[in-house]
Amino acid sequence: MDSSSSPAPPQAPARSRGTSNASQRWSILRRALIARSSSPAPDRSTVEPLNVSYVNLFFYGFIFRAEGTSRDQHIKDGTNISRKASRGFNLIECHPLPISQLTKSLENPSNGNANDLGCQKDVCVYYKLPCGGSSKLNLVYRREDSLELNDMEASNRYNIDTTGLVCCWPSEEVLAYYCINHSDMFRAKKVLELGSGYGLAGLVIAACTNASEVVISDGNPQVVGYIQKNISVNSETFGETKVKSMILHWDKEQASEMLDTFDIIVASDCTFFKQFHESLARTVKSLLKRSPTSQAVFMNPKRGDSLDKFLGIIKENGLNCELIENYDPTVWNLHKKYEAGDDRTWPNYDKEHCYPLLVRISSFC
Repeated sequence: MDSSSSPAPPQAPARSRGTSNASQRWSILRRALIARSSSPAPDRSTVEPLNVSYVNLFFYGFIFRAEGTSRDQHIKDGTNISRKASRGFNLIECHPLPISQLTKSLENPSNGNANDLGCQKDVCVYYKLPCGGSSKLNLVYRREDSLELNDMEASNRYNIDTTGLVCCWPSEEVLAYYCINHSDMFRAKKVLELGSGYGLAGLVIAACTNASEVVISDGNPQVVGYIQKNISVNSETFGETKVKSMILHWDKEQASEMLDTFDIIVASDCTFFKQFHESLARTVKSLLKRSPTSQAVFMNPKRGDSLDKFLGIIKENGLNCELIENYDPTVWNLHKKYEAGDDRTWPNYDKEHCYPLLVRISSFC
């Protein structure tokens, strides 16, 4: 839908809309899915991708996050539903890639199944990484106009969100860029990415830092399927680093062999839903190695009081945390330009929801 086709309705300030409205929208969607699940099961052969108007209301990221919106829509209970605009800091050079080029890399059976990349729902890009060694990272993700309602129903079934299927979020790109610029901290370390979405940060760590092992996880099985695709198409770029995908639910007891094993845990924009704060904090505490050098590195916008509440829960769980606002000069300068309106490439940029703060978490003082 062209955002210029009609004037947008008046908007409340972004800070007042914030996290509470987004959580309310998520609740609306979940109720709709529950109602639909009580209806007779449809013939799966006739299920078609969601049309654009439905996606504008229920998928493009408007419910979950507000990095920038092109148009607000109004529904009966007065809630504004916003379609996510594709915006970001553009820190890592990115280009479209014909999917046929990736199928060649999977002709070797040890790299995966080339047929997995023939799906019409998938598109590919490649990132030109500003680091030594491999300078290219391929990423397969879901095309925005091919999302199905079935994708949303999975979130209701597993008590998870579907944000990982929407896009590569700005905080994930900032996290990946930060990891490239601090590659020494990952060398010879065992690393876990939580709530990774398509896995950009974890893949960058595996490609650029000489980590010993990188585990890229998400709670959504469909998202983890894409993570595994991305591991397969980039397998030759990881050198000696072991890389694997994993379904990991924060509210489940973790396998004993994973406890107290990870030197570094990374995550981006994982503190949005307050109902997951406690389980996320417990997951970090149980999986992070008890060592003075071990740490978790999170990139999260404030999103109203969501981040502050999470930091409080982190402390309640006996962990230490440090909040850093200015952690990289390039990211900071871009942020100040967007905030001041000197750069108009990111409409409706708002510090509360767009600029990720760096959080360092450790179990030692």
